[in-house]
Amino acid sequence: MRTAPQLTKSLATAAIACASLFCGGEAFAVDVLGVYRTAAQQDPVIGAAKAAYAASKEQLPQARSALLPNVGGSVSTSKNVREFPGAVDANPASPTFGQRYQGQTYNDHGWNAQVRQPLVNISSWFTVGSASASVKAAEYDLAAQEQDLIVRVVQAYLNILRAQDRLDTTNAEITAVKRQLEQVQQRFDVGLVAITDVLESQAAYDNAVVRGIQAEGDYAISFETLSTLTGQSYDALDRLSNTLPIVNPEPFDEETWVDAALSTNHGINSASAQLTAARRDIRAKQSGHLPTVDATITQAQNVTGGQNFFGTDTTEQTIYGLQLTVPLYTGGLTRSRVRQANANAARAQELLLSQQLNVTRDTRNLYKSVTTDVIRVRARLKAIRSAQSALEATQTGYEVGTRNIVDVLQAQQRLYSSQFDYADSRYNYVLNLMRLKQVVGTLNEQDLDELNSFMDPDSQVKRVVSLRSLADQLN
Repeated sequence: MRTAPQLTKSLATAAIACASLFCGGEAFAVDVLGVYRTAAQQDPVIGAAKAAYAASKEQLPQARSALLPNVGGSVSTSKNVREFPGAVDANPASPTFGQRYQGQTYNDHGWNAQVRQPLVNISSWFTVGSASASVKAAEYDLAAQEQDLIVRVVQAYLNILRAQDRLDTTNAEITAVKRQLEQVQQRFDVGLVAITDVLESQAAYDNAVVRGIQAEGDYAISFETLSTLTGQSYDALDRLSNTLPIVNPEPFDEETWVDAALSTNHGINSASAQLTAARRDIRAKQSGHLPTVDATITQAQNVTGGQNFFGTDTTEQTIYGLQLTVPLYTGGLTRSRVRQANANAARAQELLLSQQLNVTRDTRNLYKSVTTDVIRVRARLKAIRSAQSALEATQTGYEVGTRNIVDVLQAQQRLYSSQFDYADSRYNYVLNLMRLKQVVGTLNEQDLDELNSFMDPDSQVKRVVSLRSLADQLN
């Protein structure tokens, strides 16, 4: 957090030795855009989504193949052995007179090829249209997954910054409470305060240390989500600059955002395409009652061996034909498929309506969240100033005896809590703005590039490689 830079400088005197917490040597820092581009290549969720889209695209050529020429062929060969049981050469002039005839062995072989071109197939035409709409739906689904990756990256990145701010404010509180405890102990030693002040200060210090231990653990864990998205670890990340403008969404009109979301939300567009696919599938199934016409060209050649008057016989032929197929009765299959397609279309209609209602709700909620975040950030910045003034007044009152140590400790805690709440509200604003653009369907890498322009490379958070527990300070 950079609302009070002096607080981070005081970490040198905090209970944790920072040199042992962070990576030694020069750290390699990256920004949110760099993390996203790595995640776009490495995230397994987006990888699976791209594979699913590639598989869905194959529906179209598969459906189109039913309208294109089909070429097939076959070859055959057979060995034939002809025997003459009991047959004897009865020609006295023959050299084999009186001998039995030997068997005859010969080969038959042939080939044929056929080209079949569908001329009339209404069902296949509608199937192609249904497949085309399904591929369009898959394209919208992939776009939605790509937008979701942007949100997941931003959320994971901001959670690290959030955890760092929690750790910073907790460590600063530990330092301040420890200093307060030392001062109270000194005053108790000279008889200026009661033992209850010492005990209250010690309890406040112990509680701050406990929160510091929790903050340490949360900070170390926060890096793991980012590693899951990118497949790699980061030594350091750039912080969010204080120059980030906290402004209302543009246009500043809720209905305009809702109307845009209903037109461009990827989930709605996907559901609409799926409904189109289901309706075309109904027509395809209904066309199962209609006849089909195919044109065919068949080329064949057959060679027949054996001993005959003409010797080996070779036959070649070319056949041109038209084939009309009329489905008369299919056991109720076509009617059942039509009923199934109608039910699928009704389901797609309901899913589209559900998607529209959910998007409308989410758009309104996120719009209100962003506008509320703008006000909250300003209010929490003002609360820091108020808490600082209240702490100074309480400390003065304690010095003159009008306030007790509990009041001072509570005022300190409110100040550090206000500082964290301010940073937290800024992160919530950024994330909710990204989600608002996501639900509208306009979120893209350009939005990340704009956010990236407000990252501060001179201020970094560094990955914890080894934790030094604060538990020993509880002794």
